[in-house]
Amino acid sequence: MTQNHDRRHFIKTSGAASLAMLAAAHGVESQPAEKLRVLCIGVVGSIGTADRHNVASHPRAEITGLCDVNSIALESAALEHPAAFTCKDYREAFTKYGDRFDAVVVATPDHSHASIMLMAMLHHKHVYGQKPLVHQLEELQMLERALDARPKLCTQMANQRIAIPGRRAAVEILRSGVLGKAISAHVWVSSPNHRDYFNLDRVLAEPSEPPAALDWNLWLCGAPKVPYRVGIEPLVWRSWWDYGSNGLGDWGCHVLDVLFYGYDELKSPIAVLTSAPAAEKPMFHYHPCRSTLTYEVDSPNFAHKIFPIHFSDSGQATSRASLGLPAGEFPNDNMTLVVCENGILALAVDGELEIWRDGKMTLGLEMPGLPAFPEINHWHQWVDGCIGAIDKVRSPFRDGIRITEPGILAVRAARFPNQELRWDRANLRFTNHEEASATLVRCNYREGFRPPEVI
Repeated sequence: MTQNHDRRHFIKTSGAASLAMLAAAHGVESQPAEKLRVLCIGVVGSIGTADRHNVASHPRAEITGLCDVNSIALESAALEHPAAFTCKDYREAFTKYGDRFDAVVVATPDHSHASIMLMAMLHHKHVYGQKPLVHQLEELQMLERALDARPKLCTQMANQRIAIPGRRAAVEILRSGVLGKAISAHVWVSSPNHRDYFNLDRVLAEPSEPPAALDWNLWLCGAPKVPYRVGIEPLVWRSWWDYGSNGLGDWGCHVLDVLFYGYDELKSPIAVLTSAPAAEKPMFHYHPCRSTLTYEVDSPNFAHKIFPIHFSDSGQATSRASLGLPAGEFPNDNMTLVVCENGILALAVDGELEIWRDGKMTLGLEMPGLPAFPEINHWHQWVDGCIGAIDKVRSPFRDGIRITEPGILAVRAARFPNQELRWDRANLRFTNHEEASATLVRCNYREGFRPPEVI
């Protein structure tokens, strides 16, 4: 949704918009005759296959290009798309094959997102970008400038769970104001909790030769040139400071998104405070983390002039008793709670929604006055936006930036545990901490891989 929608208009139109999106996805409305030609960068991995298959399943989309630094992954995907061109260097895709695609799906490790997405926007390509949108705080501004320069491009961040009816209902309830003024939010994720995706023991393997199928230099993209080590590629890079965003950054969009769709007033945090173990091995992220992100608000939708978001990883749930909830279990290990003057909204990542008032619970989807929530295919919606079948998608990069920022801030602030950092995004600095400004905001990209300036 656009940020300047007023609340009443949102409630009245969102149901109709959902139906329009559904109709467009099934070809009911007239659409351009030509198919959307799509380049997939990162074709297998933990999510690349799902992104590629879902986009390809749209009747008006065609995968015309495949790019991956791993030749085995590339060969596997090429079997499904034999007419698509293939390459391993994303830069070559744009310089050599740029006339053969209109849009790009970016499903690569976090540290390469900005370099690839901004290259795509520089070349006037629509972009579907995996979460978190960026790895460096400076890249938030890079993307904003690119959006200003390319307003006609359709962009979408990969937070597919926002299509779940219970999560869409949560947005409607928050925007309606039925629970009264908002006081605070409590958000937590179970991640990092899986050894297939995280180096939970922070084991540093000895340098070794990379697998023959992997172009390690291209995998590093703009990150420093270092030897290959077993336990980074293909998935465990999430635990590494130079490549991933650990639990808070990796899962942030899936639990924070409803707050930013529910409240347009939440722009950028003014402060972040993260408690975490000291980083004994600085090449890794550390956890468990508990972070508080503070937003300034001046709106009748909030009880106070500040709105804190308490954001934790490693399954660190908030106290039910402290919120006046009865003894029991929360529906999921990945939760979003919004505390309001007249009740509490408790939303699980899978869409299970509870509304608590005076110690009594109502299932969120049974709240009166909610519109219907027809099925939405998140990936198809992006294709529809690219070909002009719909005007808006449900996670454009404008919204994705707001959703991504708190997760990146929280995990990076863990480098200065228990120190509150005052954040000034307009000037990309922590106003009370020079060292944090010098070390947490930006990186030195390797020659040839710096994200391009889009003008």
